[in-house]
Amino acid sequence: MAGLVTTFGAGAMTNSIGEIRDADFLFVIGSNTTEAHPIIAMEMKRAALRGATLVVADPRNIWLTTIADKHLALRPGSDVWLLNAMANVIVSEGLVDEDFIANNTEGFESVKQTVASYTPEAAEEVTGIAADDIRWAARKYATTERAGIYYTLGITEHAHGTDNVYALSNLVLMTGHLGKASTGLNPLRGQNNVQGANDAGASPVYYPGYQRVDDPEAQKKYEAAWGCELSPRPGLNLNEMMKEVGEQVLGLYVMGEDIVISEPNVSHLEEGLNKIEFLVVQDIFSNETMRFADVVLPAACFAEKDGVFTNSERRVQRVRKAVEPPGEARADWEIIVELANRCGADWQYQSPADVYAEMARDAPKFAGIDHQRLDREGGLQWPCPSADHPGTRYLHEGGQISRGKGQFQAVDYRPPAEPVDDDYPLVLSTGRTLYHYNAATQTRRIEGLDAKQPVPFLEMHPRDAKKRGIADGDLVTLSSRRGTIRCQALFSRQVRKGCVWMSLHFAEARANLLTVDAGDLVTGTAEYKVCAVQVEPLPAGEQPHLDLTSRLPRPRRRGAAHGSVPGDGDAVERGHFPGAFYGVNGPAGGSAGRR
Repeated sequence: MAGLVTTFGAGAMTNSIGEIRDADFLFVIGSNTTEAHPIIAMEMKRAALRGATLVVADPRNIWLTTIADKHLALRPGSDVWLLNAMANVIVSEGLVDEDFIANNTEGFESVKQTVASYTPEAAEEVTGIAADDIRWAARKYATTERAGIYYTLGITEHAHGTDNVYALSNLVLMTGHLGKASTGLNPLRGQNNVQGANDAGASPVYYPGYQRVDDPEAQKKYEAAWGCELSPRPGLNLNEMMKEVGEQVLGLYVMGEDIVISEPNVSHLEEGLNKIEFLVVQDIFSNETMRFADVVLPAACFAEKDGVFTNSERRVQRVRKAVEPPGEARADWEIIVELANRCGADWQYQSPADVYAEMARDAPKFAGIDHQRLDREGGLQWPCPSADHPGTRYLHEGGQISRGKGQFQAVDYRPPAEPVDDDYPLVLSTGRTLYHYNAATQTRRIEGLDAKQPVPFLEMHPRDAKKRGIADGDLVTLSSRRGTIRCQALFSRQVRKGCVWMSLHFAEARANLLTVDAGDLVTGTAEYKVCAVQVEPLPAGEQPHLDLTSRLPRPRRRGAAHGSVPGDGDAVERGHFPGAFYGVNGPAGGSAGRR
């Protein structure tokens, strides 16, 4: 969000999900879309089936790479080198959109000077991607009219994540791929309402609608609206808060987040939680963080409350109560209002509609949206500045940036915060799988999903494993400078030699005991995607006596030639663990098989 607000003035997808199917070029970077955003991936499959060029930049061999025209298998953390090298090609070969740059942007000369030294040949040394492949991808992106970029946490969960977003924005601005259908720069948001949370001002930097707290006009407006004095100083970001738990932060209110699973370097966080004076946890199920709580407030789930969610494409959608909350559980807004009033406030909200109406009144982007209109018309995409405005399918039409002009941001490569060495020679990256979600507070309660993926596992290249005397399916210790866990090692050519990959879903093998809490300089987002680790086998006497031969993952069927891709009935992706069944679709229109 921070990078996009700086470059384009709006922290959201520039375009709509439905436009993906009509794109002629898709550049997917840092996104395992079929597993983390499977519905959006369906649109990508439709585009590829129609004949669109698909380029995937990812250190791993993911499902989309099996149907991609080009897989740019970059080394973890080398994104800026790749993106600046693509910009180098576009500039040096005269493929920039000079009219768009002149009329709609500022700062291009600085970027032009910076990327001059990022040649594809130099980039090959750092990224591991062939210089010719970088040139091909850059030329194809620059010369295709309907070309869109799609990214997610593989771009942002780095100590230089905002730099990555700046570098992507530079590509969009220099080619003029903005303000048109099926183009733009599109972050696929990681949770169902994370866009809505940002829109509402759940940020240390912004009031609702991305109005900065250090903007005197915004401060004055909200002081008048809320009848109080407000500080112009931004607060702590999440990474800063977690480092200060038990020190500067002595009271904490955790809502809908299992922080001892999801936060990096979690052993340090647990030390702070043991020193904290007061911890409130508000959630729909018990979780690991509740072990430290002084008070637990039971919340209603999505089906037990009214309100709105705002999805990745800026679409505000109504949520309607289907059933009553169980026991003493209550909707989040009700809990917060009652707590505020017991602290001396006099909040008179009678419904979620009242809350949203106040937000829309003071944030012009949402002024034309209310619950009543959503009930009549369905979801609306902001900006929607008036009651008769239809909503905005894609941002910046005609190249018009809401606050003036698009801002180029020159960035230089900075290496990951933690390099490998002789003690920790492997690079660990973490992420999600198709079957579980984040801390798995909900998904591991679902029998079918837990049966699909019941145990923690580590993907490891066979050569790295054999070098360490590790057999396929062995239990291993996985260690970093911050901790050690046990999990099952599975041979996988999805990962590069020298790299391992693990999901973050399992409380019994918490990947975030290992990850580094070095944060992005702008947002504080932690570097979940790169940390140095070692993998060692357990002694033979500690290995479980299990026959895993028939339960280990089978190789995936490779995608057919371009234009022949798995169809939309492709409901089951490749598993990553013992005990999975693997659904395999043939080319589009083919029947699904079972293994």
